[in-house]
Amino acid sequence: MKKQPSLVFCILMDFCGYANYILPFLGEFSDMIWAPLSGLIFFISFGGTRGAFGALFNFAEEVLPFTDFIPTFTIAWIYQYYTKKKTIAEIVR
Repeated sequence: MKKQPSLVFCILMDFCGYANYILPFLGEFSDMIWAPLSGLIFFISFGGTRGAFGALFNFAEEVLPFTDFIPTFTIAWIYQYYTKKKTIAEIVR
């Protein structure tokens, strides 16, 4: 089972997606560079089928105008954290 990325990493990656709006008028243009890079990082971080689907969603979210407010990495972390399979010892505790 692939190790899950940390929540801090996911929040930092979402912040990087928002940070391109610091420079006025360059935000949407810089998304053309950030979108494929972000999708690749997403796939490497989460891996598997969920990682591939999430990477495509993340890419689309970054490329489409005015959708950068969606915290894709953090949502994926929350989803993976709460749906991971637990061992018997974890359930009994």
